[in-house]
Amino acid sequence: QVQLVESGGGLVQAGGSLRLSCEASGSTRSFSWYRQAPGKQREFVARIINWGATNYADSVKGRFTISSDNAKNTVYLQMNNLKPEDTAVYYCNAQTWNLRDYGGQGTQVTVSS
Repeated sequence: QVQLVESGGGLVQAGGSLRLSCEASGSTRSFSWYRQAPGKQREFVARIINWGATNYADSVKGRFTISSDNAKNTVYLQMNNLKPEDTAVYYCNAQTWNLRDYGGQGTQVTVSS
């Protein structure tokens, strides 16, 4: 069982920045961020594999950067040039080396116009 603790959400004006963090209680193969806006389905945001490969949703490319500190079992999501449409609850997901998935409790990001 892997526990995930997310932090870093908040309220920011459009054009501003936030950094989300997610710490896992154990070693992981990959981390992903998803988000869910009110009335919408959860959508993929970004993923990082243990050896450094990353991929992003088109809507955040060039504005968001995912990174990880494997020694700390922690993933970060640096979000720049935030837009009101980025407002959502952001969820961290971790996949372990035996390919089991675990999710975090979510952190609210609100971008005001």
